[in-house]
Amino acid sequence: MAANVINAMEALASVKNFSLDHYSNLYKIGINSAGSRFEYFIKDALVGKFFSDEKSRGDAYHDNYSWLGNQNNPPDAIAKNGDAFEIKKQENPNGFIALNSSPPNDMLYNDDPRLTKYAKGCDGGNWKEKDLFYIVGWVYRNTVKSIYFVQGKTYAASRECYDRISKNLSRAVKDAIKQLGYESSKTNELGRINNADPLGRASLRVRGMWQIQSPHVAFHDWAPLDKEAKFQAYAIMTKDKYASMSPASNNIIEKDAEIPDPNNPANRIGAVILEVIIK
Repeated sequence: MAANVINAMEALASVKNFSLDHYSNLYKIGINSAGSRFEYFIKDALVGKFFSDEKSRGDAYHDNYSWLGNQNNPPDAIAKNGDAFEIKKQENPNGFIALNSSPPNDMLYNDDPRLTKYAKGCDGGNWKEKDLFYIVGWVYRNTVKSIYFVQGKTYAASRECYDRISKNLSRAVKDAIKQLGYESSKTNELGRINNADPLGRASLRVRGMWQIQSPHVAFHDWAPLDKEAKFQAYAIMTKDKYASMSPASNNIIEKDAEIPDPNNPANRIGAVILEVIIK
């Protein structure tokens, strides 16, 4: 069975201690940063189980994932023949999420130049797009306070919206470089100048740095954060997506909602919101 959001919600409903220090000590995770510990915590949850040894974890990851990510390329994980996941940690739930050079995505697309050939080739490489979930956790003093699992289609506009901005900016940057008397170099960024000084030692990279409003804020009206709770998790997805998955158990609070269409705020899309709350 592939890793998925329903597994994660079920697993989180039974967790007793949300300290990442406790988690890494208990499960012998030899990593230092809270961000890395949180990523392991989420990848375990998506499998539906937290592991007591590395062999069990490795076996489960092999069975459940076809891609486990790397530091520099999206996504952070792809479930075997299933969904893709971007995992983000926040220290302030009201802040923006840094996406760096990657724009927001409604789906994971195989032709995205930011993907490695190995990510593109997973699951046989014959897929064109996969459903994408942004998984955003608020971590306070090394303890996980809340997690939002948000399907990209409910969160981000279509790729054309962001591509249009990048292409227009890139064209303007290249025109400006030409007017300054320099030559543009081929790049996946907005622009690049090599040989920027007389000895040709300096270069200039012009990069777009994307960010997106935290789901803690974006979905406040439908999935409000209870800061007094010990822990809270929400999963937000379209009704069609939820219908394609195994239904959540009675341990999970479930409700239907009509949320704004990211491509047209005048429209509403049918969504399902799942909640786990531990007081």
